[in-house]
Amino acid sequence: MKKFWNWVHVRNEAPAEPDAAPVPAEARRLYLNGTIADESWYDDTVTPQIFREELNAEDGDIEVWINSPGGDVFAAAQIYNMLQDYKGHVTTFIDGMAASAASVIAMAGNTVKMSRVGMMMIHNPSTIAWGDVSEMQKAIDTLNAIKDSIMNAYQAKTGLTRAKISHLMDDETWMDCNTALEMHFIDEIADPSGAMGTPNVANYSDTVLQNSIKERMVAAAKITPKPTGRKVADLKAKLPKN
Repeated sequence: MKKFWNWVHVRNEAPAEPDAAPVPAEARRLYLNGTIADESWYDDTVTPQIFREELNAEDGDIEVWINSPGGDVFAAAQIYNMLQDYKGHVTTFIDGMAASAASVIAMAGNTVKMSRVGMMMIHNPSTIAWGDVSEMQKAIDTLNAIKDSIMNAYQAKTGLTRAKISHLMDDETWMDCNTALEMHFIDEIADPSGAMGTPNVANYSDTVLQNSIKERMVAAAKITPKPTGRKVADLKAKLPKN
């Protein structure tokens, strides 16, 4: 199974000041690189369980380093909840990009940091629909519900009004570290220390990612086109004869 996450142990440097509080010799770090759930997780009970088991395999504080263009909003929601429930202190660090669903995961940190050259992007969820008025309305209702759930994560972190967050999502807002700090999406701007992860975004395609997300959201909304007219006749003609 190809995973989009990777756990590593990183050695911490001794404090520069003699009277500074001691730090653990090693820190546990989770790298989220590339597209969230690019091959699995959605409608899969195995993958979330593997992630949960690895998360809880050890105790203590953890760092989550994010460099991702986003991906499956449902997988991101599960990861967000698992990190929120984790007993230790969670620091999320945007060392490259936290866009779309990846920005939701970033909000799970007790402390959220961003590199001076990092970027965050938030926007409205999207899908594709095909069918009559009721099926189109079902798609609209699903998108509104998904947007509301995403807004809950942003509002819990920033304290901004839902109207403000909704406008930011409508406009597909890109934020550098200064803007993210000003609007309280992050707690501090920090230079990275320790070993950097190897970003896995070289093959990122916005079209491929959007198509993947749309296909999964269509399935979640149960938007299934109904064959009518000539299509029905064609289907009957292809049925095997006894």
